[in-house]
Amino acid sequence: MQRINKNVVLALLTLTSSVFLLFQLYYYKYYLSPKNGAVFSKVKGSQSGQDGIQWHVIKKFLGLVSSHNVPVYLIDPLVLGLIQKDYEQLRSSSDGTSPECKFFCAARDFTTFALLDKTWKHEVSLFRAAEKMGFQWLKIQNRDPRLEGMDDLSGIEIPLHYIFKLAAHAIHLVVFYERNGNYVWHGPLRLKQNIDRKFVPFRKLHFGHYAGAYNKPEVLQLSIDDLKVHIPKNLSQFLEEMSHSRFLECRYREARAFFQLYPDDASLDAVEFRKKAKALLHLAALTLNNLGVRFWLSSGTCLGWYRQCNIIPYSKDMDLGVFIQDYKSDIIPAFQKAGLPLKHKFGKVEDSLELSFQGEDDVKLDIFFFYEDDDHIWNGGTQAKSGKKFKYEFISNL
Repeated sequence: MQRINKNVVLALLTLTSSVFLLFQLYYYKYYLSPKNGAVFSKVKGSQSGQDGIQWHVIKKFLGLVSSHNVPVYLIDPLVLGLIQKDYEQLRSSSDGTSPECKFFCAARDFTTFALLDKTWKHEVSLFRAAEKMGFQWLKIQNRDPRLEGMDDLSGIEIPLHYIFKLAAHAIHLVVFYERNGNYVWHGPLRLKQNIDRKFVPFRKLHFGHYAGAYNKPEVLQLSIDDLKVHIPKNLSQFLEEMSHSRFLECRYREARAFFQLYPDDASLDAVEFRKKAKALLHLAALTLNNLGVRFWLSSGTCLGWYRQCNIIPYSKDMDLGVFIQDYKSDIIPAFQKAGLPLKHKFGKVEDSLELSFQGEDDVKLDIFFFYEDDDHIWNGGTQAKSGKKFKYEFISNL
């Protein structure tokens, strides 16, 4: 057997050790050095290195956006849920210092922030600075639905989501856009073919599985785990909105196809009716939202939105649906105070309740209350002239 040259073995061991040492120095410089804000052992109350990574990734991200005057606010449901439990204490605390990392060190793959599009300029310098800090980043964009309509179905592409990844944690930045109706909207996260699907575990994201809509939130700055963070001021309302924030875009293409078969009524009477009907819907939504009553478009009003992206001009009334468990005795007084007198009241709270309010001129608002049975839901209807009653049944997963 041929003898092994000891000098060759020694040279290989020396080379291997040198490469390993260089790797350790590189990793320390770009991920663990104080310059990059990752001295994990200094995190208050940290129980493990993973906790420290999360806290420092968030700290670095907040420093990044702050240095570029990009106003972000926290919308992560897991973290906000923890904050809500100590909300009053955090608000009353002068500096928010805590002996332990209670909020940002909770185990998770992402921390989610939001950004209102009009508050920044998509500056390239932000992403260059992020790369210098060790972040890898990804932009997800898609068509702008605000430009879609009967005459324009193209829509330019706009950024909807950003992912900033560092070490074992990632920041999900959701871009919100203002929409007509005084609310903000975020788009769905749809991965195109050229995007690396292993970049992060996308399925674990809290935002982006579908488009969402929220009331414009007021934000409040708090000191949380020794970090200055903006959060929605009405925290409980924002968290409650999440449960029913899914946004369904109007089907413009189908609506245009419908109007090619059945031309839209563009008469002055139709235009005037739609104007009054939309004003009535806006007032009804404002009134019910102030009462905390959940509702949806129902009957002919829902059909008009789904089929032709508009109000059916010959319907002459607006229809809303409300679950009977959300009924409040304050509804009638609240609508009357808003200038909408009660025109009809059919049925009872325990059976087939329907309220009808008179809007401007002949435009009427009907609120149908829905009841749940074991395998279906239903609402009652009463013919005003004859008093004849009807029952309409629907599948249970409305």
